[in-house]
Amino acid sequence: MPEKPNIVLVFPDQHRADVMGCAGNPVAQTPNLDKLASEGVLFKRCNTNSPLCMPARTSVITGQYVSEHGVWSNNINGNEKGPSHVRSIRDAGYHTAVLGKTHLYTHGRRHTDEGKQILRDWGYTDIHELTGPLASRAMDSPYTDYLERLGILETHRNYIANHGRVMRDNMPWDYPACPLPTEAHLDSYTGREAVKWIQDYRGDKPFYYQVCFPGPHDPYDAPAEYRARYRLDDLPLGIIDPPGEPMSPLVSFFVNAYQSRTGIQNWTVEQRRLLKQGYYGKVTLIDYWVGEIMKALEQRHLLDNTWVIYTSDHGDMLGERCLLQKMVFFEEAQLIPCIIRPPDGVTGWESNALTDQLDIIATLLDIAGASSSIKPNGRSLIPQINAGPKNPGAHKGKEAIITEVFGFSAVRTERYKMSIDAKSLQPVELYDLQEDPEERKNRVNDPSKAAVKKELSERYIQKLIDCRNEQLFLNYLEKDRIPRELRW
Repeated sequence: MPEKPNIVLVFPDQHRADVMGCAGNPVAQTPNLDKLASEGVLFKRCNTNSPLCMPARTSVITGQYVSEHGVWSNNINGNEKGPSHVRSIRDAGYHTAVLGKTHLYTHGRRHTDEGKQILRDWGYTDIHELTGPLASRAMDSPYTDYLERLGILETHRNYIANHGRVMRDNMPWDYPACPLPTEAHLDSYTGREAVKWIQDYRGDKPFYYQVCFPGPHDPYDAPAEYRARYRLDDLPLGIIDPPGEPMSPLVSFFVNAYQSRTGIQNWTVEQRRLLKQGYYGKVTLIDYWVGEIMKALEQRHLLDNTWVIYTSDHGDMLGERCLLQKMVFFEEAQLIPCIIRPPDGVTGWESNALTDQLDIIATLLDIAGASSSIKPNGRSLIPQINAGPKNPGAHKGKEAIITEVFGFSAVRTERYKMSIDAKSLQPVELYDLQEDPEERKNRVNDPSKAAVKKELSERYIQKLIDCRNEQLFLNYLEKDRIPRELRW
C-alpha cells in the first residue's frame, strides 16, 4: 500500500448545499452522503468562488480568484500551463486521474478525446472526459460512444434537443424523464465507470481520482424511477417572490431574462415543484453511485488510506426568486456541499466555519504533501478536522469569502455580503445577513450602511483589485460583458 494516502474527489455539477439530508433537508433522499457526513466533517458554510461552471472550475484547479485567472465567463479558456493543484499533486508522486465533466475549456471540438492534451497540461495523467448532458447533443465522448454501441444514441440526442423546445415554449418545468434505461443515464455511466476504475487500479503510486458527475445540472432529466421517489407536495418552494428593488444589474438582467423567456413569475406551485422533482431525483441518483464508490473502496481495502471529499462547483436557484440555474450571488447559488471524510473515518461533526473552494484546494495539497509554487487563497482544513468538534477553533473560518462572475465581484463576511461592479468599483448589492438571512432587502443605498460599504471595500475588495490581472479583465470586458449564457 502506498505510504501517502489516496484521494477521491467527488465533484458533481450544480449541487446546491441544502439538497442533502445531512444538511438538514427533510425531503432530500441522500443516505450515502448522509453516511459520508457521519464519518467525516460537514462544512455547512462552504462557498463557491464563482457561481458559474468554468470560472468556478478554473478557480478550483488554479487555487486563484477569478480576478487572477481571468476566466470571468464560460466563453474564456484558462491557462493550462499556469498554476494547477492537479499538476502539483502529480509531481508529489500521485497518479492523477479524472472521470466526467471537466469544463476547463470551451466547447467546439467534435470529441472530448481532442481535449486530452489540454487536460494533460493541467496535470491529469489518466483521462476519461465527458460533457454535460446538453453538450452531449452535439459533442461526442466515451458516453456517446457507449450509447451508440447500445443503439440508443439517437434517442438520447432527440430527447436532449427537446430541452430547447420546452425552454422556448416557456415550460422548463415540463421536461420529461430520461427515456433511456436508468443504467444508461449519463450519471449512471459516470458512477459505474468510477467503480470500475477503483476496482481495476493496480498502480504503485497513490491516486488522486476526480469523479466529476455531470448532474444534477439541468436539464433535470432524472429517470422516472428516481423522480417517483419524491411526492410533489413534499418539495419545498423556497422564496417565490423576485428580489426587491434596488436590483443589481446582474440580478436584474437574469430576472428580466427569465421572466420574459420562461414566464417564471406566473408558474404555479405544481410547476415549481415539478422542476425540483427532476433535480432532487438526479441528486438521489448521484447519491446512489456515491454509495457504490464507497463500497468499491471498501472492497479494495482502501478506506483506511483514502481521503474522500464531496463538493460541487456552485449551487442552483431552482426557480426561487424568479431565477434559474446560478450566475448570481444569492446563497442558493453560492453555497455548495463540502463533506471531508478522513481515512478510516471519524465520528461525524459539523463546522459552521466560513470556507470556500480555495480552502478545499489548500486541503488537497496538504493531504498530498505537495510542495508547490501555487499559493492558493485558502487554508488547509486538515488541522481543523484533526482538532475535532470540541476545539475552540472548530467553527472558525475565513474573515471573508470572495466570489466573482461576469465582471462583478462579491465579498461575504460573517455579517455582510456586498457585490460591486468590478469595472466602476461601485457597490450594487449589500445584505445584512444577521438581520436579513434570506437576502430580501438590498441595502446598498441605505445611508446608515455607508461606513460598512467603505470598510468592506477598503479591507477586502481593494486587496482583490490589487491582485487582479488587469489585461485579462479588459479583454473580458471588450469581448463578453454579460453574458451569452442563456442559450435556448
